Amino acid sequence: MTATATGRGSARRDMLTRRIRLLVAATITYNVIEAVVAITAGTLASSTALIGFGLDSVIEVSSAAAVAWQFSARDHAARAAREQRTLRIIAVSFFALALYVAIDSVRTLTGTSEAEHSIPGIILAALSLAIMPFLSAAQRKAGRELGSASAVADSKQTLLCTYLSAVLLAGLLANLLLGWTWADPIAALVIAGIAAKEGRDAWQGKGCCAPNTHTATASPEDTCGCEKGCSCC
Repeated sequence: MTATATGRGSARRDMLTRRIRLLVAATITYNVIEAVVAITAGTLASSTALIGFGLDSVIEVSSAAAVAWQFSARDHAARAAREQRTLRIIAVSFFALALYVAIDSVRTLTGTSEAEHSIPGIILAALSLAIMPFLSAAQRKAGRELGSASAVADSKQTLLCTYLSAVLLAGLLANLLLGWTWADPIAALVIAGIAAKEGRDAWQGKGCCAPNTHTATASPEDTCGCEKGCSCC
């Protein structure tokens, strides 16, 4: 009976791993398209918020690719080592994004240039607001059951895209409907603030998860099954 339970647990882990790989592939594909459209539309409309949104998509692609790279390693120690390096790289990328967007936003607010209307940007933000929550929830659920900190952390990156989409959509619509040209750089500053927070969390290694009792075993040192210093419980 124990052997049967072990076999079922192994099959479940394999299924969850395949599911995460598929979700990561879908996230990468969508974010590549999102980045190209956002940066192009943002450049044409002189929209700092759109460009910042596109650059965030590039970081999300890097995050998802790092998870795919980590899951390609069979040895747990190798995966753990890769995860730590990956989190630091992602953190630095977020800090760079926050700095760039913040400086450009302040320059826009204090200068004479104004962002133009961007219908493609509005459509993109609305689509991301509809799609990203489902991708994030599915990957987070699978990652928590599998006990993968990196998968859960990457799902948070995807969820961040949802928040950024809402902020971006509000800024672009305010500019289009109300003529509030300052709404674009203000939205960009919000994006910069969120990016800085995510960078700090990634640098500190936050975002680990509690493994499901059917797929992993909690350490006696941590009843949640997390590594020390994690904030999953």
